[in-house]
Amino acid sequence: MNEPLNSQQLLIVVSAPSGAGKTTLCDRLLEEHTGIVYSVSCTTRAPRGQEQDGRNYFFLTEDEFDERLAAGLFLEHAVVHGHRYGTLKSTIEQAFADDKSVLMDIDVQGAAQIRGAVESYPDGDPLKAGFVDLFIEPPSMDVLKRRLTERAEDRHDEIQRRLAVAENEMSCRNDYMYRVVNDDIDRAYHELEKHILDKQRGICNG
Repeated sequence: MNEPLNSQQLLIVVSAPSGAGKTTLCDRLLEEHTGIVYSVSCTTRAPRGQEQDGRNYFFLTEDEFDERLAAGLFLEHAVVHGHRYGTLKSTIEQAFADDKSVLMDIDVQGAAQIRGAVESYPDGDPLKAGFVDLFIEPPSMDVLKRRLTERAEDRHDEIQRRLAVAENEMSCRNDYMYRVVNDDIDRAYHELEKHILDKQRGICNG
């Protein structure tokens, strides 16, 4: 299903515990739907590997982050794994001006901030009308633990910390419009895609 997502702009927020498969699902959504662009966040952490400023993240110093925060430029911001992250309002506004939907891959803290912000916007505001949030979850915590262990990227203590964070994140899953259980990547992707397209059609037909 390659229906374009550009007839009605959406603000798509996706959250998930580490290891739930969120990145794979989001990458596929971006690949198959050219009407969606990825929201580039700001962060105070250092670049990793081949990450590029302005493409993967906007890499800011603590002072630069504070300046933007004080000026009220962030739609959301949070501390995740010891580093600060935030989404600039201008990033979303520019994408909508270009007739693009925006995909945000963020944690539950940021998602809650955005949810609260858009609820306060007046009816008819494009961000409020186009907002949809989805939570990707593993079939069980045992499966999540196995995935984190098998990918062999973290030490045992780091895996335990990620699992503790995941428990907290899972407790927020009912706050989202939609929940998608990633027990099979293809099935989960098509469910994710269907929810997003249904949201778009609902706005267009409303």
